Formats: sequence, C-alpha cells, structure tokens
Amino acid sequence: MTRSKIPYFFLALAAALAVAALVMLLLHTGAKPAPPDTPAPSTQETPVTPKTDPIDNSVPPQDPEEALKEVGIGVATTDPAELVNQIAKAFDSGDFATLSRLIGKDALDPQTAERLKLLSAAGLRLRQPNGVREIGELELNARTRWILELTSQEPGRDQIQLDLRRSNGKWSVEKIILPTVAEPATPEALIPDSLSVVDSFLQAVLKQNFEFARAFVDSTTVSDTKIAGLCILFEEGEYRMRATKPLRAMFQRQDTVGYIANLETNDGKQSAHFAVTMKLTPAPSKWLVSEINLDQLLADYASRVAGGDVYYSPLVKNPAGGDTLALYFEFDEDVINPRTRRQLEIVSLILKSDPGKKLTLSGHTDSLGTEGYNRSLSERRADVVRDFLTSSGVNAAQIVTVAKGSSQPRRPNVTETGVDNPEGRRANRRTEIYLDF
Repeated sequence: MTRSKIPYFFLALAAALAVAALVMLLLHTGAKPAPPDTPAPSTQETPVTPKTDPIDNSVPPQDPEEALKEVGIGVATTDPAELVNQIAKAFDSGDFATLSRLIGKDALDPQTAERLKLLSAAGLRLRQPNGVREIGELELNARTRWILELTSQEPGRDQIQLDLRRSNGKWSVEKIILPTVAEPATPEALIPDSLSVVDSFLQAVLKQNFEFARAFVDSTTVSDTKIAGLCILFEEGEYRMRATKPLRAMFQRQDTVGYIANLETNDGKQSAHFAVTMKLTPAPSKWLVSEINLDQLLADYASRVAGGDVYYSPLVKNPAGGDTLALYFEFDEDVINPRTRRQLEIVSLILKSDPGKKLTLSGHTDSLGTEGYNRSLSERRADVVRDFLTSSGVNAAQIVTVAKGSSQPRRPNVTETGVDNPEGRRANRRTEIYLDF
C-alpha cells in the first residue's frame, strides 16, 4: 500500500465500523427508527379547549369553607359578559373554588361569602333560560351592573347583583349584592340605588304588572295613565329591553339621575328608546321615577304600528291636564277592533286589582254629521268601551261615561283653507280613558 492511500483506508474503516455498530444496536433493541417528521403515537385523547372561554377553570371543586379561605384578587377580562357567565356557571354548579377566584377578595368579604353559601344550601340555582342579564351602566363606560336571576319565587330573593368596574381595559367584580335568606327580604336589599329602581320599574312594565310598577314612581309627577300607556306601548309595539347596555346614564347629580332606556323589537330588527328621570326623595330617602319622556318611543310606535300617523297615539294630553289613553274607531263606527281589545284588557287588569279605582270614558267624533247624531255616536263609543270592561269583570260602579260629540277635536277637521282633513278627522274619532285614581 502506497503512502498516499493510507488516509482513505482509515476513513473507510471508520465508516464500516459505524455502520456495523448501528446494525447491532437495532438488532439488540428490536425497534425501528421512526421517520424524522412523524410524531410519536399517543395513547391519550387530545383535550378540547373551549373556543370562547379564555378564563382558566381548571381548579377542581372543593369544600366551600376551604375554597372561600383562598380567595384571590379576582379575575379581570376584556369581556364583562364572559366574566359574569363564568360566575353564573360556577354558582350553578356549586363550584366555590372557581366562584371565589372569579369574584375576588375585594367583593367577597367573609359575611358575603357566608351568605353565598346559604343561598347555595337553600337550593337556589340560576333560572333557565336567560338567567343572566345586563341592567346597565352605573358610570359611562367605566362601571356596569349585571343580574343573575335565581329560581326563588319570593321577591327580594330572586337575584344576585354584580357590579363590575373597568380598569386598564379589563373588567373585574367590584361589588356583589346578595338577596336575603334567613330574614325577611326588604326593598332596600333589592333596590339600593337609582339604577336598580328604574330597572325594577321597567321589568314590571314589561310584565304588565301595573301595581308593582306604580310602587316605583312619584305619583305627583307621573300619572297612572302614563304607566298604563307605557304598558300598552310595550305590549303593542312588542318591545323588550336591549340585551347590551339597556340603561345608560345621561347625567348624574346628587339627587337627580337621568337614564336612556334602550329597547328593541322582539325580533331584534328595530330599536327605540325613551328617557327616564329619577329623583331622590327626602326622608325617608329613596329613589323614584319622577319623569318619563316618551316622545321618541311614541314616534317609533307611530311609524311601525300606527302607519306613520304620530297623532294616532294610545297616549294623548288631556285638555284638563295630565295624560289620557285614547282608543280609535273607524268612520261612523262604534265597534272595538282587535288592537283596542288588547288595550282594554290591560286597563281592565288595572281596575280589577283595586275596586276603589275609577275611570272616566269620554266619547268623541269628527265634524261630519249633525250635532245630535255625533253626540249619539260618541255616547255609543263610550258605552261600547264600558261594556267591554264590565264583561271583563270590572265593576260598572267604577266607570263614568260622557258623550262629547265633535266638541273637542284633537286635530283640525279641515285645513286652514277650509278643505276636508281626513287625517285630522281620523284622530278625532275616539274614546278617551281618563284614569281618575
């Protein structure tokens, strides 16, 4: 072998020895080398991570006493709805470890924690469906209130309030207000401030609960007629409170707060709103609804329900002052139509709730026809409304009827040039209901 071929010999020898070692290793272990890009098989299922739940709920359930001893600072998230829904889920499942971690120690003091345990022990759970809802804003874009609706049938024990605060772009629980368990419920425990009062009022209107709604208003500034008119507007307009930010604060003073109530139709396709003003009364200090401005809501109602005629409204101003409900009739008719029938059903419920309440029915006509004929027609229009109410169970002694003929038009029967005004006459063919409570 020449000197120049010696390096090649040693290189070949090293390569042969390496191959031999590899073959012996494979034979010894009996394993086959896996392809370099093929992952090793797993005997476990791949866990499924919820797509819309970034909050970690991996803490296992534990004894409530121990869980509530380990309350941390609370969870903060960019989506307040997500946080509230996680809290609702934890409460419903009795998962106090997760519940205390989500709420945090600033809101969950020892007394609140103890009452939270009593609620769970009493068997209260989240109402299904729609057990979680937003009430509205305590402070514009900074503080908001949510409600967990519970299965209790007793007022004052059927909801948990959660106040959330926004800091550095994230929401966390600032305060939790729990219903009473052992002692009798009080209105103060349920409605501590103006936002809760206006929400309770509007929920009563939505449920057509006139008496409960009436308890939250200042009767010297908000008439029973306006409350009944709002019940009719909600019912006929098929409105509900908007799911997001249903109540927004317009202004806030020490004893006066103004809110915008945001509504939407039941199909969610159209929106509307109106204004509510709250006043804090002197001793005994409490918040009451002091003013309701329905101009915007009536305009929306007119465009959707009344064919665009803003004068064809269920709520009108009484010449003697205050508000009056109005029921309309076709030309030369004294027949109650389906729309009028539903309005009267609401009124009859109000009257039957208190036999001491009375109302006045005044019949009206347009200017066509003789004075005698119109007075007779207006009398029949008042009488047909009275007969419907008495057939619904209202005591006839609660009703007074008056025939006005064409003497009190709401709109001109003719234009300024003397031409017939059909739209004006349409608004004049009516029976007005004055709730003289």
